[in-house]
Amino acid sequence: MLTAAMKDLIATFPLGFVATVTADGAPAVSPKGTFLVLDDTTIAYSDIRSPGTRRNLMGNPAVEINFIDPFKRKAVWVGGNAVIHPKGTDWFTQMHPKWHDAFGDLAKRISALVVINLDSASEIWTPPYDDGVTEDEMIATYKARFGALYT
Repeated sequence: MLTAAMKDLIATFPLGFVATVTADGAPAVSPKGTFLVLDDTTIAYSDIRSPGTRRNLMGNPAVEINFIDPFKRKAVWVGGNAVIHPKGTDWFTQMHPKWHDAFGDLAKRISALVVINLDSASEIWTPPYDDGVTEDEMIATYKARFGALYT
């Protein structure tokens, strides 16, 4: 389900915007910056301080996530169901070293690992690609725009 390009984007930009549903049916979006791709149909993130997202997922495990490369203006959208593995469970203990390897000392603060079993995934490209703009042109444009913000 996840293509090599999708996996690369998530690995390069592991900040995913996680959409869940609250108990009263309202949408909720929260960024999570510790995503890892586990295989072609599974991704996961670490819960460091996400009580609202965790509560929402415990009531309704359905989730959608967007990952964005702000320079290429390409994105990955995924949808599926979440399973929460709290600290101390076998799965958490087995998988936690992957987060330590990827995120260093931040991994000490993880209270749970949240696995998303994907039902669907797709790439999203900005409309200028339809007009023949290249990735190199997009990168140059957005490097200049973002660079100008912090000079």
